[in-house]
Amino acid sequence: MAGDLPDYYFRIRDNGATAFRLDHENRNRRIEMEEIATINLRNGSIKPHGDRVLTAEDLARITEWIAARSDLLARREIDDIHRAVDQMNLTAQWVQTRATDAALDEVTDPLLLAMHDLRAALVRRKADRLTRDKADQGQC
Repeated sequence: MAGDLPDYYFRIRDNGATAFRLDHENRNRRIEMEEIATINLRNGSIKPHGDRVLTAEDLARITEWIAARSDLLARREIDDIHRAVDQMNLTAQWVQTRATDAALDEVTDPLLLAMHDLRAALVRRKADRLTRDKADQGQC
């Protein structure tokens, strides 16, 4: 089992993680987790734990984890949007086929406001992209 364990472990927390170095080859045959740093994904900061000085290997592994975690979170965010599109389609089907008047009274205004807000944001961003693309092509 010890041979299969990584040398570092990252405990996920809000906006980052706590990094641990694992020692699984000690004389007690126990897995020791030594806290080495706190990572903030929002601003990219890496703060060594206590008076610790991080080694080049520590920094390399933490930087690799930050890149992999950021990529994973970006992929999850896009997947969530695709799920929202699916949910909107299912909601339209529900409204058309199964919704009661009482259920519609409960959800119509919040849905309409959310859809109006989303539409406005999408139209504004698309217009910005089109304007920027024309400017980049020298057509503005």
